[in-house]
Amino acid sequence: MTDETLPAIGSIGVVGAGAWGTALALAAARAGRSVTLWARDPETVAAIATRCENPRHLAGIPLDPPLAATTDLAAACAADAIILATPAQTTRTVAASLAPFVRRGTPVVLAAKGFEAGTRLLLADVLTEALPAAVPAALSGPSFAADVARGLPTAVTIAARDGALADRLAAALASPSFRPYASDDLVGVEIGGALKNVLAIASGVVVGRGLGASAQAALTARAFAELQRFAAALGGRPETLTGLSGLGDLLLTASSRQSRNFSFGIALGEGRRPHLDDPGAPLVEGAATAPVAAAIAAEHHVEVPIVAAVAALIAGRIDVAAAIEGLMARPLKRETA
Repeated sequence: MTDETLPAIGSIGVVGAGAWGTALALAAARAGRSVTLWARDPETVAAIATRCENPRHLAGIPLDPPLAATTDLAAACAADAIILATPAQTTRTVAASLAPFVRRGTPVVLAAKGFEAGTRLLLADVLTEALPAAVPAALSGPSFAADVARGLPTAVTIAARDGALADRLAAALASPSFRPYASDDLVGVEIGGALKNVLAIASGVVVGRGLGASAQAALTARAFAELQRFAAALGGRPETLTGLSGLGDLLLTASSRQSRNFSFGIALGEGRRPHLDDPGAPLVEGAATAPVAAAIAAEHHVEVPIVAAVAALIAGRIDVAAAIEGLMARPLKRETA
């Protein structure tokens, strides 16, 4: 239960006005919090202020209740808690830019999912290095930005190393359409969010290749086994991975074309190779996470053949046919988690 001796979280700053940041800002506003949404470009701030809409990222979805938007980082960081909703690989840079404005002990909730490519660190550890005044937390689970923004029923996990803080953050974001579950397994929640993106690419490849529903179901089951093994090796708890931030997020991301990772995998399965670095290209977090996760698994002697195949496929070391052949030709074994 929430420690009643601690003050409630009354205000939330959201850094990053993409689709996910805007949706989470709406969720916080619907929960009755005072919300300040930071955007890099003045055009987005103006559109939110005058039209109550983010036309670039959530076109046609009214921002109700209205949000206060700003280009002033200090204004967003003055809140009781901050949600950092920028891409995983920018976490260190953005966190460092917040350092002059964040009060010591302020919870900073990571909304991106992945490992930092150069250091192979989870994002909470990156935050600790780049913004030591902050207390890291993470939000993860089966959720699409458009669904959250429209007020459709959504359940997620909010994790912090201190369970009482996780409870307070969950209470601050809870509303009739947005239900957060608290967890003190920050490592398990972060790993579930990071790896499911990689595994969703593999599921998309199966669909794009036209291998059938049976193959897709089998891959999802074996992908979940890899997720559990990987998380256990790094200290995540099994019950976390069977929850929203593990199995729940995997089932959503690995089955819906709303998922950018799944859609990227479909393109690969169809023989296309989207250019992820092109201006305006959709962000596919799993493409950056795959080689890092494969390297970490090798260091810890964890068997993750699907993750390794995705990493090799993205790097161009193998093609789709070779990836499938390699997975199907693996030695027979008894089924274990």
